[in-house]
Amino acid sequence: MLSIAFPAFDPIAIAIGPFAIRWYALAYIVGLLLGWRYCLWVAKRPPAVASQTAIDDFLVWATLGVVLGGRAGYVLFYKPDFYFANPSEILQVWHGGMSFHGGALGVITAIFLFCRQRGLSLFAFADIITSAVPIGIFFGRAANFINGELWGKPSTVPWAMAFPGAGPEPRHPSQLYEAGLEGLVLFLLLFALLRWTHIRDRPGALSGVFLMGYAVFRIFVEFFREPDAFMGYLFFGATMGQLLSIPVLLLGLWVFWRAKPET
Repeated sequence: MLSIAFPAFDPIAIAIGPFAIRWYALAYIVGLLLGWRYCLWVAKRPPAVASQTAIDDFLVWATLGVVLGGRAGYVLFYKPDFYFANPSEILQVWHGGMSFHGGALGVITAIFLFCRQRGLSLFAFADIITSAVPIGIFFGRAANFINGELWGKPSTVPWAMAFPGAGPEPRHPSQLYEAGLEGLVLFLLLFALLRWTHIRDRPGALSGVFLMGYAVFRIFVEFFREPDAFMGYLFFGATMGQLLSIPVLLLGLWVFWRAKPET
């Protein structure tokens, strides 16, 4: 069966003596830094919501929310029995294991606490932050592809690839599907809406679109992605990623519905 050869990427992006940065770590760093710069640009557009200093300060909060929430989500949603039996493994993030849904909860918590501390409009500030989240998703999924992990189901499409560790069968490069939809397409959609004054004047509208868009794209791509071997398919043949995306979709619908122009 014909397939595209998977590029032989070195898992280490930068190495200086004993110091090494892996692609996954680099993706987090680049995604957070580019997202921060984009948030600064968004914050300059009316209506005035947060100062540059507030955006700068939130970078630390966002980093903690992504890392702590992402790890906690993976531990609780995907392998609770293993990690509760081996608690020392929880901190060993270099072995992999991060959950977007957990990271999202971590960032939502960070936004809530930060806005409460600074006296900022919760939904208006959330609109700034969620506008940049697809940047991080794009780089994270690109890193998944480089690492040759989270591959898709066997397929005969012309662009199918045989991933190391996944057997000889060509598979969907589902990591690239997610990078394209959850990352690039969702970013462009939010960017286009951001230029529409009617949307910017409705705090929470962009956040609602982000949540709905991510959930729909994630549920769709999961049909092409191989489920985690230790979980397989769950209720009604759905994957964990699809099940976790349902409350995200419902939350997005509610946030968008309640978004009204401020008087």
